[in-house]
Amino acid sequence: MSETKKSFFERFQTFMEEKLLPVGTAISNQRHLASIRDGMTILIPLTIIGGFAILLAVPPVPATVTEPSNFLYAFLLAWQAWAGAHSQILLIPYYLSIGCISLYVVAGIAYFLSKRYGLNTINNVVGALFVFLIVSNAVDISTGSINMGMLGAGYMFGAIIIAILCVEINRFFAEKNITIKMPDSVPPNVAAPFIVLIPMIFEVVVFSLINSLITSWTGAGITSLIFTLFQPLLKATNSLPSILFLMLLSTLFWFFGIHGDNMTSPITSPIITANLAANLAAYQAGQPLEFIMAGNLAVYGGWITYHAYVVAMMFFCKSEQLRTLPKISAIPSLFNINEPNVFGVPTVLNVFTLIPSIICLVINLTAYYLLAAANIIGKPFLTLPFTTPVAIQAFLSTMDFRNAILVIVLFFVDLAIAVPFMRAYDKQLLAQENASKAE
Repeated sequence: MSETKKSFFERFQTFMEEKLLPVGTAISNQRHLASIRDGMTILIPLTIIGGFAILLAVPPVPATVTEPSNFLYAFLLAWQAWAGAHSQILLIPYYLSIGCISLYVVAGIAYFLSKRYGLNTINNVVGALFVFLIVSNAVDISTGSINMGMLGAGYMFGAIIIAILCVEINRFFAEKNITIKMPDSVPPNVAAPFIVLIPMIFEVVVFSLINSLITSWTGAGITSLIFTLFQPLLKATNSLPSILFLMLLSTLFWFFGIHGDNMTSPITSPIITANLAANLAAYQAGQPLEFIMAGNLAVYGGWITYHAYVVAMMFFCKSEQLRTLPKISAIPSLFNINEPNVFGVPTVLNVFTLIPSIICLVINLTAYYLLAAANIIGKPFLTLPFTTPVAIQAFLSTMDFRNAILVIVLFFVDLAIAVPFMRAYDKQLLAQENASKAE
């Protein structure tokens, strides 16, 4: 008897398991990309603190508001006057967080990569920071000061490359045992600085020479050159096709029970963080915000759809499995913790949720992108904890109430799309439950 012909879904599932998953797993486990992912996580509290410092120092007061004609206008004008009087103090957290964010990128990536290699983490972090400060051309010898502008988000990609190269050089010297030999009687904590001395001298000399040559040829240092080279990438990823591709890829990983955000974050985190910092700097300067791919795109993507699934289960499903699950998952879902739904519905390997998830994602992100591009709604310039409810997060990240309205509208659109699929899935589960009871 001939083998039964596989359905389209079975062929698609086989393709994903055989082709996409190995690639995704390899990317997730690749030590350099994993170190970038882990190193970028230390930026989250810094971007939150720095963002709200800017918001306090530069209140969102429309130019048309000049008189305290009502309570809101009176509050905004009072806030503006207070911020103007205390801006020097309020801006310190911003300049020491987002203003020199590339320093934290160097430290984070050097730490996690050296840890993966089993190297001394502190020595590698200090060495990478030292080299980055040299090649950033941030030091003004004439005044003995550091130009903070050369340490900001624009130079983040240079920071990533410098951190990786410094750790790799240290690893090479350690593996080849090219180091200052200390007697066994010397305590490890005393010997450690001497062990890293030779590779650090090598890094300083080599990177200083290369930076001097590049500066003499181009008028800018290594990190500035890298910033220029990466500009086309930042522009390209700010397009709707790029955003849809990355978010759909994350959705497909979630479909197979793999944390999609962790899989794509080595690529997306540096770009989104750089874009967010650029938007924040533009907000501080009173200029139009440029980047749409900034902040947490899941606010307009899968999080709304999961809310729709929860409501659909609560009011439109009859099976015991789907009626019971919201009692457990509704509150976590409100705070964007959707694992109970991912593994409880489950959405893993479930075509009844994959199809509406993709449809909703495309509709949601397209609506958000087009409205933001037309300046009908705001673009993000603030970071909030991911557990902030979506409508609140949409408003606070942009300080534009229209973003919150969009989230609410998209929720009802997603609900209308999700209900037919959830009812079909519910019908299947109900039949299975009735069959089990009849046995």
